[in-house]
This record gives sequence, C-alpha cells and structure tokens, in this order.
Amino acid sequence: MAYKDLQDFIKILDKHIQLKRISTPVSPILEITEVADRVMKAEGPALLFERPTGYDVPVLINALGSEARMALALGVQSVEEIAAEIADLLRMEMPEGTVGKLRLLPKYAQLASYAPKTVKSGVCQEVVRIEDASLDELPILQCWPGDGGRFITLPMVFSKDPHTGVRNVGIYRMHVYDERTTGMHWHPQKVGARHYAEYERLGRRMELAVALGGDPALIYAASAPLPEDFDEMVFAGFLRKQAVEMVPCKTVDLQAPADAEIVIEGYVDPHERRLEGPFGDHTGYYSLAGEFPVFHVTCITRRRSPVYPATIVGRPPMEDCFMAKATERIFLPLIKLQIPEIVDINLPVQGVFHNLAIVAIRKRYPGQARKVMHALWGLGQMVFTKIIVVMDGDVNVQDLSEVLWRLGNNIDPQRDTEFVLGPVDILDHASRLPGFGSKMGIDATKKLRGEGFDRQWPDEIRMSLEVVKKIDEIWAELGL
Repeated sequence: MAYKDLQDFIKILDKHIQLKRISTPVSPILEITEVADRVMKAEGPALLFERPTGYDVPVLINALGSEARMALALGVQSVEEIAAEIADLLRMEMPEGTVGKLRLLPKYAQLASYAPKTVKSGVCQEVVRIEDASLDELPILQCWPGDGGRFITLPMVFSKDPHTGVRNVGIYRMHVYDERTTGMHWHPQKVGARHYAEYERLGRRMELAVALGGDPALIYAASAPLPEDFDEMVFAGFLRKQAVEMVPCKTVDLQAPADAEIVIEGYVDPHERRLEGPFGDHTGYYSLAGEFPVFHVTCITRRRSPVYPATIVGRPPMEDCFMAKATERIFLPLIKLQIPEIVDINLPVQGVFHNLAIVAIRKRYPGQARKVMHALWGLGQMVFTKIIVVMDGDVNVQDLSEVLWRLGNNIDPQRDTEFVLGPVDILDHASRLPGFGSKMGIDATKKLRGEGFDRQWPDEIRMSLEVVKKIDEIWAELGL
C-alpha cells in the first residue's frame, strides 16, 4: 500500500487511533524529547505537536514507534509478510522452456515497475527559498541536555557516486551550527561517506539533497541495510508497490521525493571539517564530539503547510527499536540465503541490536556454530555485532527467558567462548580504539563427540504427551 505523503499517513494514524494531537505549546528544546521519551517507554501513540513553541510548523514524532504502526507504515498486517515476499523472490528460478519463462514475465514486469519516476513538479516545491533560505524556520530539536546543539534527526540524505551517478540515500544526523550550515555525521562504513571520500580525492564539491517526510516507506528504506549501490528508492517502490516520484532539485544536480514535506539542498566541500556533537545516541550514552564534514545550505523548498518529522534516540526502547526489529525480520531471508543453516535470529532491543545477536541453527557437524559466527561477522552490518550466541534450532531465540536458561546450562565458558578482533561500531565507547575492538562468540549448542565432548548429554525434563493431553481434558474440572 502506498501513502501519497506523510500527511496521508497521519490521517491513517488518526483513523486507527494511533495518534495523539497535542495543542499545548511545547518547546523543541528538550521538552518535546521529555514528552516523547515518556510516551515511547510506555508504548504510547504517535505524537503530533501542533504548536511547538516559537514555530508554526507541527512536529511529528514516534510515528513508527510500535509493531502495529511499523506494519501500518509499510502497508501490511505484519512485516513478516514482506519477509515472505522476499523469500519467494529469492526462490525464483528460471524455468525451462518458453512457456515457463513467459509465466515469469508478469513478476519481472512488476519488479521493473518499482523503479523511481521523474516528474516535473511536486508539493515539496510549493515554496522555494534560495537567498533567504534559513534552517531557523524549522522546529529542529535539541534532544538531550548534553547535546552540542539542535539536530535534524530523521533526514533522508541523497547523494550520488561521482563516477557512476548511482544514487544513495541514508539517514545521517545533522548538527545545526547556524541558519545555513550543519554537520554531516556519516560513519566511515556508510555509502554516503564513501561517496564523500571519492569527491574529496577528486578535489570536488559534493552536492546533497536532504528530504524530510514523504511516504514512511521511504524513511524506512533509507534506514535499511541494503547492498551498496542498490537504490533505496527502488526498495521503497517494492515496499509500497508503487514507484516513488522524484523531482529535480532547484540548486543541485540531484532529485528528491516529490511528495516530501521539506527538502534542504546544499553541498559539502572537500577537506572542510568542523566539530560535530556530542549527541545523545541510540546506545543510551552520548556519542562524543568529533570532526565531520560541513553541509552548506543553498536552498530550502517545502509544502505550503509542512509537517516536520523527527525522532529521538536514547536508552531503549525508543522509536528506532521498532524500525530495527522490522529490519531483523524483513532481511532474515537474505541472511538465510547466505547462511542456510540459520533458523532464526533475535537482535534484542536490550542489546542495542548490533551489540548482541542470538542465533538458532540446524547443527549437523562439529564446529558449525563457530562457522556461523564468522559468517555473520563477515555479512554487511553484522560486522559490528559484539556478541553472537549460537543455539540449536529448537530454541526459541525470541524468548529471552529460554535463551538465558539454555545459555546458563549449555556452555563450558572456556571451551565454548571465542574472541576475535575487528571493526566495531564507531559509537562503541567501550572499544579499545574508535571503530576497532574485540568481539565474542559463544557456542551454546549441544556438543558433539567430534568436538571433543565424550560425556553423555542429558535429556531435557519434559512431561509425557499422554499425561499432558489428559490434564488438558480435565483442566476446567480442577477449578485452577
């Protein structure tokens, strides 16, 4: 299901009683965060601050902050539907014979229809500001007391490869320095940072377009861990089952979603750096200040009556947790394609997702759990996972109570724990060096003789099925 734009999605949230409109003036400086944090921790609704203090642009926050709203944003009953569709596509094999191939044509035609389309105009350019463009007109949040200032927290940053012209879209926080400049905080492993490094090597200015709002499928697609050089707007089209309409920007050679609320155009110059941060981050700690590229605003376009979309991050659970859990489920088929023995994965909210992965596998041979650990560490964003726990395929890894019970029972710590060195998340404040540290793998599977285990592995305590069935039948009579 495709939403025309963010305001269309707001109407649906209203219809499903998933939105709370707040007419009381609340300041974007710390106060909106405090309200939103309390609501997020209580698993509350999306919030529309209709009168942020000092501004006439409403602020939408926590729009994706539940499983129900995440599914609603992607037009499904459950994100598992998207995972099943991806799994079906991955199973597609070219059939033999002309008739078999013709049967696949509609599916290929449908996939091709998801490519973005260029249009001449869009509501994102109803108002155009060039000489008088100012970020001060937007209700940009300062989220936490120790933040270095105000931050744009939900921007879709569009860039393109200087050689191929291939588009990339990522969500990179932007520290507002003044009305015309911000920081551009991208980590070295991100495609936007790779693009910038190449522009810098060439001594060329890098143009950027920053879109705020649009169909929430676009926002999710910008956050998704897609393969490099895979256009996020194609993935957004797949999610919404309709091509994303893109409009040429006014001052940069890029395109932006035609139905965005606001588009900020500009550039970063090679070798220009400025102190960015600190910033209260998704780990629950402040990420420290560092030198990052400077984004210069050349133009701001917007709808006549825009809504400013924002999010806050901090100690989980927060809104981003539900985006991350959606990613866990949606991309599981791709992980299984490369590591087929995997049954399921849980990236717990409490482990800040990338810090802990609990994996269930169909174990068939000695050392397989360790093979899976290393395969995951070599797989895209999983390289940042600090702790991987591997369990047998019959373990419900989504049940942390069962996970801890198995973990406490099934390991010999010295024998079953492995440490490796490698890249870690740049936000990991505990690592020995920024971006480099150790990772731990724990083999909590049943041990095999081929792994040097010569003792008998005991059976689990389980009641016989006959007794269970009988007690089920008389349960109501027992009055319990």
